[in-house]
Amino acid sequence: MSGLSRELIALRAARELQSGQYVNLGIGLPTLVSNFITDEMGVVLHSENGALGFGRIADEGEMDIDLVNASSQPLTLKPGAAFFDSATAFAMIRSGRIDVTVLGAYQVSENGDLANWMAPGRKAGSIGGSMDLVSGTRRVIVVMEHTTRFGELKIVTRCTCPLTGYGVVNTIVTNLAVIEVTPEGLLLREVAPSVTAEDVQAVTEPRLLLADDLREMQL
Repeated sequence: MSGLSRELIALRAARELQSGQYVNLGIGLPTLVSNFITDEMGVVLHSENGALGFGRIADEGEMDIDLVNASSQPLTLKPGAAFFDSATAFAMIRSGRIDVTVLGAYQVSENGDLANWMAPGRKAGSIGGSMDLVSGTRRVIVVMEHTTRFGELKIVTRCTCPLTGYGVVNTIVTNLAVIEVTPEGLLLREVAPSVTAEDVQAVTEPRLLLADDLREMQL
């Protein structure tokens, strides 16, 4: 039961974004979201290393080694793009000027706790800017595989990895489902093609609530 590819997870996450929003993309899988944001969407991408208004990841023939995102991937520019130092980039985050952040995760709990800076079994992790992002942005979207490559659950009742933030996650987009974090619990909104609600529950520790309009993802 593989569900969506990484690219399709990113595509589905991009559908959550709205015109006029300033959006930060975390390292790894979240950076792929930039490839699915069209000019017509009116979304402005922000990077904590000091870029605003960039586009998709650059192809080999259009790379500029001086233009990279926070994952050190080459980026393309849109008209009006701007550059500044990292201190200014974090000032934008900490002052509440970023609407949405899209992040990866090792674990998400049923009440929206996020653990994404230290993997199980590792003696050290990399905090990066995630703690600033989850406390400074209005909405947090997590994109990730539903389980680890060893089949371990990542959506859990309580996180066992060190936390990045308490109750900060709003939406989870995985290869199997779209899940909303609500005060009543985790609400299953959508399932991937050929995946059932029972399939998703089987690899999710907390009990899932089913949306009245539960539907298959439209990609």
